[in-house]
Amino acid sequence: MKSSIIVDDRESRWFFTQQEYTEMAPKVRLAHDLLHSGKGPGKEFTGWIEWGREFDREEYERVKQVAAEIRNQADAFIVVGVGGSYMGAKSAVEMLCSTVNNGDGPEIYFAGHQLSSLYFANLLKKLNGKKEIYINVVSKSGTTLEPAIAFRILRGYLEERYGIEGARKRIIATTDREKGALKQMADKEGYRTFVVPDTIGGRYSVLTSVGLLPIAVCGINIDEMMEGALDGKKTCDEPSLAENPAYQYAVLRNLFYLKGKSIEVLVNYDPYMHYFGEWWKQLFGESEGKNHKGIFPASAMFTTDLHSLGQYIQEGRRNLFLTTLWFDKSPEDIVIPLLNNHEDGLDHLVGRNLDEIKNKACQGTMKAHSDGGVPNIKITIPEMSPYYYGQLVYFFEKACSISGYLLGVNPFDQPGVEMYKKNVTRLLEKPESTGK
Repeated sequence: MKSSIIVDDRESRWFFTQQEYTEMAPKVRLAHDLLHSGKGPGKEFTGWIEWGREFDREEYERVKQVAAEIRNQADAFIVVGVGGSYMGAKSAVEMLCSTVNNGDGPEIYFAGHQLSSLYFANLLKKLNGKKEIYINVVSKSGTTLEPAIAFRILRGYLEERYGIEGARKRIIATTDREKGALKQMADKEGYRTFVVPDTIGGRYSVLTSVGLLPIAVCGINIDEMMEGALDGKKTCDEPSLAENPAYQYAVLRNLFYLKGKSIEVLVNYDPYMHYFGEWWKQLFGESEGKNHKGIFPASAMFTTDLHSLGQYIQEGRRNLFLTTLWFDKSPEDIVIPLLNNHEDGLDHLVGRNLDEIKNKACQGTMKAHSDGGVPNIKITIPEMSPYYYGQLVYFFEKACSISGYLLGVNPFDQPGVEMYKKNVTRLLEKPESTGK
């Protein structure tokens, strides 16, 4: 097995005692046993734990075949979904497409994750210049408002452009195996389908067909991604707190929460990590924000946000902590050049690698925030690659589930989201006839 993810708490140890940390070990073991025995809250949605070993190999091969077809034939590929139906895929595409040779693959767009007329109008304008278009609509039920509206618009666009039969060949539905509005429509229209597993909730589904089809269309090696997740499982399934980095992270954030740190800021140092932060926010926000409990998940990109949020983090309210994602190895190497004009005062940096300078910025920032009363966790990933993306996904999914159990909530449901959906549905219902 390759190197694993490392959790570094050196810039936060001043915030808790070793005894407080050690006393969490039996609680972690209890949470671990509840999760792995299938006796904990939300047990019906824990299929992601064994997914790396038990996924449907036949469907997985179909994912690769359809992705290859789309890469060869499409100029544009649109993923229609909201929440976990698109966010994991977008995080991987954003993070990894810049590190692979995408060749002549299609441009990838996302729709159905908001209700902006301007966004949709601009998307349709872009599609008018594309010869071949494929759509992947992702929805367990097919009735969630945002993707349902987006799919209706895009389906109409394809049918007008290619005809009904032509559109059918270009629509792939990822949905429930047997039931739901989208499944019924797919069966009636003859769309090709992939399955949203019954035992895996949306925010945990990125390594299923939900995320793997768009990721493979980008040209990312999903075999390496699944291998990374499976290797990450070996480490993150250890019941011992001392040997499990995911449990170490879960314990640290719960210790901070018990001491009044109710906001966690996930920090990255690369703009290609923006949507990974968005995926992480959904994972922890939907999993822990219940019963008036939970750490509020936020994200920031350094060093950019040091020039905006940095002041607040350094000297604002002491109710937050930072978790920094750090990649040891960059896929690119940029060296500071020598110039004839010396007026910028940077000659002492000539010949040094930009990542070396970024590393010093990270060290200095963590030290400054720690000295200012803000605990820092550093999560180090060996490199930005499909393998470590898979490992990182499993790391956070495992940490989130254990953290939720430590907090005393069910980390696998989202009753608040369902309430919003009911209210919106009620407000949009067709008015009853007045008889006039």
